[in-house]
Amino acid sequence: MVSKHDWLDFNIGKDATLKARIGWQGLTTSEYLDSGDYILVTGTDFENGQVGWETCHFVDAWRYEQDKNIQLKTNDVLITKDGTIGKVGFVDTLDLPATLNSGIFVIRPKNTKLDQKFLYYVFTSKVFEDFLNKLTAGSTINHLYQKDFIHFSFKAPKPQEQKAIAQTLSDTDEMITSLGKLIAKKEAIKQGTMQQLLTGKKRLAGFSGEWEETRLDEISKITMGQSPSSSNYNNQNIGLPLIQGNADIKDRNTIIRNYTSEITKKAFSGDIIMSVRAPVGEIAKTDFDCCIGRGVCAIKAHNDFLYYYLIFIESTWSKSSTGSTFDSVNSDVIKSLQVYLPKEIIEQKAIAKILSDMDNEIETLKTKLSKTKAIKEAMMSELLTGKTRLTQGI
Repeated sequence: MVSKHDWLDFNIGKDATLKARIGWQGLTTSEYLDSGDYILVTGTDFENGQVGWETCHFVDAWRYEQDKNIQLKTNDVLITKDGTIGKVGFVDTLDLPATLNSGIFVIRPKNTKLDQKFLYYVFTSKVFEDFLNKLTAGSTINHLYQKDFIHFSFKAPKPQEQKAIAQTLSDTDEMITSLGKLIAKKEAIKQGTMQQLLTGKKRLAGFSGEWEETRLDEISKITMGQSPSSSNYNNQNIGLPLIQGNADIKDRNTIIRNYTSEITKKAFSGDIIMSVRAPVGEIAKTDFDCCIGRGVCAIKAHNDFLYYYLIFIESTWSKSSTGSTFDSVNSDVIKSLQVYLPKEIIEQKAIAKILSDMDNEIETLKTKLSKTKAIKEAMMSELLTGKTRLTQGI
């Protein structure tokens, strides 16, 4: 590790300018336009550190011309100062003239000693997060005042190394963005495949047998959950995990919440767990034995076709829901659900295998995305503090 004794001290008030739309200009939401030639950027338009231009509104020309200090330029660094303070955006492209609403600062270095993209990453780091936390500690503050912001200080290497650090982190960001887009594409393909295969619109090669419509209770065993008494709850590994509502279902996986040793309604490894109270129809497949509360039911399936079918029709449960205070479905409605499926078990399994392979591919990509994000966090901790130095070519 190379020493960082050559790093310089920087201060936002001394080394950068802070500009924002000032209050007397009086821009209101009633002036926001759906189209135009002058873009208006707000804090809600930030997405993953970039400005989401497609979500931006527009303003009239005179509002853009009103304040030259907040007319955006490529490589500007933006930070929200109202509501959710400290959200950071970077202006990487600028296809139309753009200005800011009153909730954002634009920060610009006063000279070339401070690289703009490096500064952006400083604002996304723990160094700035700690500054904000100290600023807001013990208060309900929802505004970042310029008089406070100007005191933010940090260390940085020489400009050439700043650029190298920013480029390294930017490359990692591009990988994260690419993985996110690929996951979205794969999920869209999977959704289209489900639409084709789970409705019989498209048949797999080698299969021509009939499909049939049948009641859910004719092809599976359904167990409705029951409400445990307060004495059934405990926070230790006694008895079986208790799954009792949609809060225990996340990303198709069941989360262990509480434990009980006396409740009698159970689900077993491999069963489908479905929420039966608002929101109805959320699906998970458990890989452990558990007790089930009133908010869920257990559905025993012979293969994964039914699992994917129930996921596919999840949004239709609202039509069957009852109750004035919240949506719910009872056992009769669940049992009478009409399921459309191939008569041949082998075709059901073949369809489920294709969808399962897609799920596995998506999960592999999500795991890679999570690891890449973790790597980036570690890189920021090392590179932005000088713990690790980039020396090649510097």
